[in-house]
Amino acid sequence: MKDNKFFSFFEPVLKYIDTGKFFREPFRWLYAILAILNLLTPIVLLVMAINNDLFRYGGGRMIAAFILVWLVIAFVSWLGFQIWWNRREKVYAAATAHDDFVAIPVFSHFIQTFGEWAGMFVGIGGALLTLIAAIFLNGDASMLRMMGTGAFFGSGSLIYIVLNPIYGFIIVVVTRAAAETFRALAAIANNTKKS
Repeated sequence: MKDNKFFSFFEPVLKYIDTGKFFREPFRWLYAILAILNLLTPIVLLVMAINNDLFRYGGGRMIAAFILVWLVIAFVSWLGFQIWWNRREKVYAAATAHDDFVAIPVFSHFIQTFGEWAGMFVGIGGALLTLIAAIFLNGDASMLRMMGTGAFFGSGSLIYIVLNPIYGFIIVVVTRAAAETFRALAAIANNTKKS
């Protein structure tokens, strides 16, 4: 019956799923797309500022603040690109072809990487954007929101210069702990199955 093509033509697809490539390859592409989106973020921000006539109607203080905001966004976007691009190849190590449980390690790797990215963005970007708002915009984070950058970086209060790195650290720790829990469960399940 195995030699009958009618009953086995879908077998290569099932093997592709069972070896884990079905899960690892799309996540590898997702990581690459997210890395590229990080590179595009500063460009999109600059286009938004130009389309909103920031450089024509914004005062000198607003333009100086925007330039600093743009530099911060470019910096954290570059760090974000490096996180996603670096982890893109490492997603293959999350599960091997011989494992029975392959989706959980790959998904947990995504949770870990997303947490590292979000924690870095909130911790570094949030603190620096709050500092810029405090210095140039008299603590008015609504100006940052008008520039398209201040949606989740607090009210511009100086306390967020300290709180955002703490929030970023908490994000990294919580997502890493969740990812390691998932990986541990998959490792236990894979080792139990082999015994």
